[in-house]
Amino acid sequence: MAKAKKAKVDDYRSLENEALNNKIGDEELRLKKMKFSHAVNPIENPLTIRQLRRTIARMKTEQRKRALGF
Repeated sequence: MAKAKKAKVDDYRSLENEALNNKIGDEELRLKKMKFSHAVNPIENPLTIRQLRRTIARMKTEQRKRALGF
């Protein structure tokens, strides 16, 4: 399995609000599926769950900054 490129905060800043919301929704769905598959059959690298959670948190932080007007 190829190692995924770690997304930078600048990547999220360049997205439109609608695109950012869609990306957050997609990543949250991916996290749910990953957690379920890990519960049924342990995945090869469980640290990917942590990385995905942190990625979602970074996106939500950017979303909140925009809402506050920063």
